[in-house]
Amino acid sequence: MVVIRLARGGAKKRPFFNLVVADSKRARDGRFIERIGFYNPKASAGQEAFRYQAERLTYWQSKGAQISDTAARLVKQFGAKPAPAA
Repeated sequence: MVVIRLARGGAKKRPFFNLVVADSKRARDGRFIERIGFYNPKASAGQEAFRYQAERLTYWQSKGAQISDTAARLVKQFGAKPAPAA
């Protein structure tokens, strides 16, 4: 099964997460199919905390990908401003 979830990166005590499409059997920070966004919980006031590609998210969901609870919460919370297609 394909899932849309967060993969942790960043240094110790400075978390940074990528919003990725991955096989559910892969490790959390392991190989993924596509990176569709990011989340920076330590972003300062002037920095962007969350960005995702809405078109790619809907594409993968139409193909049957399941979104994790945390990723769904972030999309709903920050959903008003998706990234432009790049």
